[in-house]
Amino acid sequence: MSALTSFDENLQTAIASDDPGGQIDFPLMPLGEAVDMGRASDGSPLLDPRILLSAEFLRNPYPYYRILRDHHPLYFDQLHNTYYVTRYEDVTQAYFDDEGFNTIPKGSSNGVLGNTQLELSGVEHRRRRNLYGQHLVGRNLQLRVPSIQRMARDMIDSWEAQAGMDHIVDQGKTRCLELGMAFANEFPVRVVCEVLGFPKDAQKQFFYWYNSMMSGLGGSRLHKQGLEARQDLENYVEQLVEDRRREPFFLYDEQGDPIGKDIITKLCETRVDGDLLSTEEITSNIALLVAAGGETTRGAIVNMWYLLLQHPDQLAAVRGAPENWDAAFHETLRHSSPIGGQPRNNTYDLELHGLRVPAGSLMQMVDFSANHDDRVFKEPERFDIFRDDLYSGKLLRSGYKKNGRASHLAFGVGPHLCPGAWISHQEAVEGSKILMSHFSNPRIAMDRMPRDIDGESLRPIGITRVPELWIEFDRS
Repeated sequence: MSALTSFDENLQTAIASDDPGGQIDFPLMPLGEAVDMGRASDGSPLLDPRILLSAEFLRNPYPYYRILRDHHPLYFDQLHNTYYVTRYEDVTQAYFDDEGFNTIPKGSSNGVLGNTQLELSGVEHRRRRNLYGQHLVGRNLQLRVPSIQRMARDMIDSWEAQAGMDHIVDQGKTRCLELGMAFANEFPVRVVCEVLGFPKDAQKQFFYWYNSMMSGLGGSRLHKQGLEARQDLENYVEQLVEDRRREPFFLYDEQGDPIGKDIITKLCETRVDGDLLSTEEITSNIALLVAAGGETTRGAIVNMWYLLLQHPDQLAAVRGAPENWDAAFHETLRHSSPIGGQPRNNTYDLELHGLRVPAGSLMQMVDFSANHDDRVFKEPERFDIFRDDLYSGKLLRSGYKKNGRASHLAFGVGPHLCPGAWISHQEAVEGSKILMSHFSNPRIAMDRMPRDIDGESLRPIGITRVPELWIEFDRS
C-alpha cells in the first residue's frame, strides 16, 4: 500500500507541476506485479506512458505488457506519438505485410550504418539482402563451424595470460570470470570479422569501429563518435576493396583447404545492373552485418548462461546432450531477448482493435511482448528449454506456427528477418558448447552479482541484457 501511496503522491505532484509530461519516480514492484495506475470506467487498468521509460519497467516489464495485450492491444502513446503493437498475431501479420508496413522509419539507422537495406522495402530490399544472404545460410555457414570453434578455443586459451586482470580472478582451485569481458563481448565480433575477411592486424581497430557504431545508434550523445567510426571504417574498406578486386581472398577450413571466398571479395565482384558496387554500398553492407551478427549474439550468450545457471536441471540437460543447446538458444531469445522489436511506418490508414491509425504513423512492433503472449506460449515468464509450444528447429524466414508450436520473434519474421540470425545462432551455440567443455562445475558467483529490490534475489534481466555475469568454476 505504501508503494501505491507513493506513486499516487508522485503522480499528483507531476500533474500539478509545470511539466506534467515529465518523468516521475515509479515505485519498484515485486516481479510480476504492476503499479496500479488507475482504472477506466469499464474497470480495465490504465497505463501511464511514462512507465515505459522508468527503471521499474526496465526490470519488471512483463506485467505491463500483459496489461497492454489484454486491454490495450494497440496502444497510442500520446507522449511519444507512437503506437505499440503487442500481441503475437498482430506483430507477425505486420512483419509479413511488406506493403502495409513496408520499412523502418527513415533515418533511424542510416545515420551511422549508412544506406542499408533496413530502410528499404520491396524489390530494392530483396536485391540488397540477396547480395550477401547466400553466404550466411546453409552449407556456406556450416563450413565455418570449425573456424568458429577454433576462435572460441583461442579465446579460452588466452584466459591464462589474463588471470589477475579485473575480469578474471583465480582463487585457489577455482577461477572466477566475468563472461562478457572474458568471452561474449568480443567473440561474435571476431567471428564476423573472419567471415567478412578482415585481415587479422585490423581486428583490434574493428572492435573500436563496432563498439562506436553500436553506441552511436539512436541519436545518442555518442552519435558523433559513431559517425566518425563509420567514416574511418569506410576509409579503410576503400583500400581493402581495391586490394580484393585485384586479388580475391579465400577462407580455409581447419585442414587448410579453401572453402570459398570471403564476403568482402564476393561483394567486390558483385554487379548490379552491370555496375560494380560502390565502396559506400560495400561499407554499408559490412556495417549492417557487424550490427546484426554481433549485438544480438553477445546479449544472447550472457542471458542464456545466466538463465541456465539458475536452472541446474536444464544446465545438466545441455551438458548431457549438446543438441539441447539449440532449444536453450531459442528459449533464451523468447524469454529474454536482447533485442526488443522493430519500428515501422504504416503505408496506409488502418484500423486495428477499434483504433484508427493515420498513414505514416510510427508503430512499434514489440517483440518482447509478443514472445510473452500467453495466447501462444503457456506460462510465458517461465524459462523452460523443453516447453512444448516453442519451435526450436531451423530458423525460417517464413516463421513457424503449427501443431501447437510457434517460433519466437526475436529476429523478426518475414522479409525483414534479421540478416544475422543464422550466424548469431551458430556463434551462440558453438561458442557455448566450447565453454561448457571448459567449465567444471560452473555456478554464479553470487557475492559479485547485483541483487533485486529484496536484497536477496538476483537482479532480473528485464528488457536488457545482463550487464555482468560472474561465473565461478573449478580449475583442473
